[in-house]
Amino acid sequence: MASRLLHRLRHALTGDGPGEAAAGPEAEQFPESSELEDDDAEGLSSRLSGTLSFTSAEDDEDQDDEDDEEADHDPLPDGDRAAGEDAGPSCAHTERSPPPDGQRGSQLLTRQLQDFWKKSRNTLVPQRLLFEVTSANVVKDPPSKYVLYTLAVMGPGPPGRQPAQISRRYSDFERLHRNLQRQFRGPMAAISFPRKRLRRNFTTETIARRSRAFEQFLGHLQAVPELRQAPDLQDFFVLPELRRAQSLTCTGLYREALALWANAWQLQAQLGVPSGPDRPLLTLAGLAVCHQELEDPGEARACCEKALQLLGDKSPHPFLAPFLEAHVRLSWHLGLDKHQSEARLQALQEAGLTPTPPPSLKELLIKEVLD
Repeated sequence: MASRLLHRLRHALTGDGPGEAAAGPEAEQFPESSELEDDDAEGLSSRLSGTLSFTSAEDDEDQDDEDDEEADHDPLPDGDRAAGEDAGPSCAHTERSPPPDGQRGSQLLTRQLQDFWKKSRNTLVPQRLLFEVTSANVVKDPPSKYVLYTLAVMGPGPPGRQPAQISRRYSDFERLHRNLQRQFRGPMAAISFPRKRLRRNFTTETIARRSRAFEQFLGHLQAVPELRQAPDLQDFFVLPELRRAQSLTCTGLYREALALWANAWQLQAQLGVPSGPDRPLLTLAGLAVCHQELEDPGEARACCEKALQLLGDKSPHPFLAPFLEAHVRLSWHLGLDKHQSEARLQALQEAGLTPTPPPSLKELLIKEVLD
């Protein structure tokens, strides 16, 4: 599997692989269909098993209508809950596949991909993200039953960086596809999407075909600049993680929230385009709060400094005073210089641009509404 992914990655960098968007009028033509026909299923599970592990719920062939495919069902809250399963108890029962082989395969894949990114970093070929379904789990949350696909998002970065991860279900992908079709009829006409099924949604063959199709679907979207910058695509990658991280932070589950904030920050960095006007700042606020509550003031201060660099001279931005106040307090705690931030905060207060004292970063997180 790792060799197959490396082969696809080389094609992505050189632009000569199948399904890759080339420069020119044919850039949005993707000859490879994302939906594999039923008679192509033979052997597909074994091809994917190198890094993809999945389970099927007793190959329930008589199960009709996968719950997350209903047109009037909004699955986002469930997707958020699944993304933070470790945060607390849930009535959902997840049939997970054994992790050791998959983890070893993923670690091997990560090392090989990072080495390949490093070797090709100085090339003039645009570097694109690579998507890989690493697990697919059947989740039973009565009366619902659905498949949760976990994807690794790999892109250029410093050596040793682990891939970011997202967990989504079929209806999340379908909603993204539907929204993009409404807004970008031309580019989306050439991009295939796996069709709905009324039966056999939980067989290993269907799960494997959809896993491969979702990898191709996201890769095709990333290959078209117009689609790559679409707000709906950014929301698909980042918004569920931000909502879950915000909820966990507000309820005091800082360690669980920290992992989600860090993953959301990495996703935004790899996507390379703004995921919303204030989402990077909100992510840094979440990281700073969690690091501070977990008694790591050095990391919390570093997050504040990143945020202040992003803000620059944007005054009066609602995030500015809370970050300045946190930076002053953390610098004092660590015995580091705080004069510049202190003077800037005082100037804002004297100009009546922020109350005294300003709201804390945690208060800002609680009040922020993520759309």
